[in-house]
Amino acid sequence: MSPPDAHAGSVPQADWAPVATPAGVFQLVPVRPERDLATISRWMNDPVVAAFWELAGDETVTARHLTPQLDGDSHSTPCIGVLSGTPMSYWELYRADLDPLARHYPARPYDMGVHLLIGEGRHRGRGTGTTLLRAVSDLMLAHVPLCTRVVAEPDLRNLPSVSAFLGAGFRFSAEIELPEKRAALMVRDRPHRTRP
Repeated sequence: MSPPDAHAGSVPQADWAPVATPAGVFQLVPVRPERDLATISRWMNDPVVAAFWELAGDETVTARHLTPQLDGDSHSTPCIGVLSGTPMSYWELYRADLDPLARHYPARPYDMGVHLLIGEGRHRGRGTGTTLLRAVSDLMLAHVPLCTRVVAEPDLRNLPSVSAFLGAGFRFSAEIELPEKRAALMVRDRPHRTRP
């Protein structure tokens, strides 16, 4: 496992050890296009996903979305979520304070952001998203010591997503108007540590 990544302008590489969750053993694996492009593209073409991600089309559409995140200067790390050995979700972990999102809310230094899609339909509507959002936000807070909160901005119309964030310990902070959507700003604060 790599050391916590706390230097300015970067995000953790997310090469973190697997974690046990109520849904099974879960691990984030950084995207490798040669391995993952076809799978992510298939997920983007699922009508449930396409309604909110708006990246349906052939693999070149997905590749254009991934390429800027995979260059060395990006503030976003795309990952595949592997549950009990099976790829089933796509994640983007990003420095929200360095993202255009920061113009739309009172960002703090080292705010981390998360995007998620559940690619395999059998994992939807079962609480899996809630479980994994809690696990991933725990990982982000553990591995980015300067981060005091994790934020997300699901589309307000995506009620299952908003509900999953609420169940994972995020709170609804505000409605925000983004160029591509009206979003629910969700925030999960780092728990206060108590001294023994």
